[in-house]
Amino acid sequence: MSSPSPKKRLTSVDIAAMKGATPIVALTAYHAHTARMVDGLADVILVGDSLGMVMHGLETTVPVTLDMMILQGHAVMRGSTQSLVVVDMPFGSYEESREQAFRNCARVLKETHCGAIKLEGGAHMADTIRFMVERGVPVMAHIGLTPQSINVLGSFRAQGREESTWGKFIDDAKAVADAGAFAVVVEAVAEPLAVRITREISAPTIGIGASAACDGQILVLEDMLGLSERVPKFVKKYGSIGDQIQGAIKDYAREVRARTFPAPEHTYAVKK
Repeated sequence: MSSPSPKKRLTSVDIAAMKGATPIVALTAYHAHTARMVDGLADVILVGDSLGMVMHGLETTVPVTLDMMILQGHAVMRGSTQSLVVVDMPFGSYEESREQAFRNCARVLKETHCGAIKLEGGAHMADTIRFMVERGVPVMAHIGLTPQSINVLGSFRAQGREESTWGKFIDDAKAVADAGAFAVVVEAVAEPLAVRITREISAPTIGIGASAACDGQILVLEDMLGLSERVPKFVKKYGSIGDQIQGAIKDYAREVRARTFPAPEHTYAVKK
């Protein structure tokens, strides 16, 4: 009897088709072992440039390099077989020109074998998105609060809280969707604005601090597991893994100092 064939990895086309059909589940991962845990349970695994803050203790995502993203993209691809893996393009790797963007995005796709890339920016990035999609690069867009713009924004504050500002964000969403983005991350915007964007664009929206009405949701894995010290208002902690890890380390340190670890069952006897 032949064994069942492995489940096919999701593609950007599959994710785009989920608009209005079934909510899209997305999470970040930066390691092979966490990717293995997330794989299949999430439709999308994002190798986010948030790794700069989560893994490296940076204050913002701005210092993250393309090599850092490729290295962790490799790890996540090795740890997953079912979810669509999307790799973030870091600050400075795509903004200069559409040619620069294509060159760097093509490198990420070729070296990691991921299924898509993500970049930040609205209407001003539409021409770049169209250029890349026409050349075979699946693009996930990102509007609303764009963390790579922190030095211009001044702080990680929610966007679109005054209705008079909504026009810009709606125009951004329409522009990137019309340019061919297969999905649009909508971050930290007023809930009614996220509802309207979701209703008015053809691409699925993936909310983070937006609205349950978005076509999907994404969180940083370490945030929702209770591993991060500081988390945004929009994060719900689904676990307290950080407390468990610290408790385990305390038990280990106590046993080492008491010379009760390693015990006989953890050591090797001489062969007789």
